[in-house]
Amino acid sequence: QVQPVESGGGLVQAGGSLRLSCAASGRTFSRYNMGWFRQAPGKEREFVATITWSSGSTYYAGSVKGRFSISRDNAKNTVYLQMNSLKPEDTAVYYCAADSAAIGSNWGSWSYWGQGTQVTVSS
Repeated sequence: QVQPVESGGGLVQAGGSLRLSCAASGRTFSRYNMGWFRQAPGKEREFVATITWSSGSTYYAGSVKGRFSISRDNAKNTVYLQMNSLKPEDTAVYYCAADSAAIGSNWGSWSYWGQGTQVTVSS
């Protein structure tokens, strides 16, 4: 199993950038797909991005593609989410998730979750 812990959230103005980190404990971190989800108040948790363990393939929600970039450093047991050109609608709590097989947008398919980090984008 892995235990993700997110960091890097904060307040940024529209058009700015943030880089989120997810440090995941566990001896088999490299064998897990890693993903980012987000949830705004009163809204459903939504998929943001995924990176696979097998090939490093990446997947993005249409709302963030071209602005966000997910990457991983297996030597550091860390996954990153670089967020550029931030918009007020990106404001949410961002969660890091891990699973041995899950790839896509169904949050119920992911086994391990961090506590979340708040990202607030002002207009």
